[in-house]
Parts: sequence; C-alpha cells; structure tokens
Amino acid sequence: MLVDQEGLDPNFSAVGEVTGDRVAVTVTGEVDMATADALFQAATPDRVTSASVDLRAVTFFDSAAIHTLIRLADHYPGALDVYPSDRVRRVLDISGLGDQPWLRAP
Repeated sequence: MLVDQEGLDPNFSAVGEVTGDRVAVTVTGEVDMATADALFQAATPDRVTSASVDLRAVTFFDSAAIHTLIRLADHYPGALDVYPSDRVRRVLDISGLGDQPWLRAP
C-alpha cells in the first residue's frame, strides 16, 4: 500500500505492507509537518493490530514526526516497533523519548 503523496516532498515516501494483522512501514526522506500525516496514514490501515516502522532511511525528523510516533504508540499499545536511523535516534534522545519500549536497535 502506497499512501497518496501528491504534493508532498518528492524525496519522502511511506510504504506500508500488510501481512495478516501487522503492517510494516518503510519510510524514506524527511518526516516533518508536511509529511507526518502520510506516515500515520500508511501505518494505520484498517484491520491491523500491530505495526513496525522502519525509519532507517529518514534524513530529517521534527516535532510533527515525534508527535506521529506518540500517536502510533497510543494506537498500537504494546504492539509497535520503531527502527530509527542514527539521526532519528538522536532527535528522540534529545526530546526525552530515547527510552521508549517501542524503540528498537537500528
């Protein structure tokens, strides 16, 4: 499933692949105010109860992106895995979210 990204940064993509009741989302490019909702949409298809979000190819991550991860953690309590790039991990560490149970080693 590719979220409609018309008008978004051409270097951004959020592609979700559903297997059973789990979605695996691969994100590339910049996640910011303009693209964060597309990430949320890709990670929350119907009839899915868990998610993994691969952010290892993300080059920019701002407060809107952080808010999206918090929304996803609320949406999938105990069933979210996030794989951050070094850059994303640094932003999460600085923001005080570096010890969240949903963060995985890159």
